[in-house]
Amino acid sequence: QVQLVESGGGLVQAGGSLRLSCVGSDRSSENNGIDSMGWFRQAPGKEQEFVGIFRRAENFGHYADSVQGRFTMSRDSSKNTLYLQMDNLQPEDTAKYICCGDQHDMRSWGRGTKVTVSS
Repeated sequence: QVQLVESGGGLVQAGGSLRLSCVGSDRSSENNGIDSMGWFRQAPGKEQEFVGIFRRAENFGHYADSVQGRFTMSRDSSKNTLYLQMDNLQPEDTAKYICCGDQHDMRSWGRGTKVTVSS
């Protein structure tokens, strides 16, 4: 089982930046860490949207078109931590940002952290 805790959300003005963190905890007996980690977001009244994913074996993330060029992930696999640097935030980025982590073909979810971007 993977436990995930997000932090870093808040209220910012359009054009501003935030840096989100997702700290994962590998609670499995194998203690081999987490495979993929990523971010989804869900705006009020809307469906959940993929933001990006960062696989353990890679040195880069994969991003949704809506955030490409503005959001950047980095990962410290040794600490099971995934970061999301969000630049040039826009009102349409307002959402609850939810971290996920994969292990043994199972996906775990954090509780999310809220990001609000004012115009």
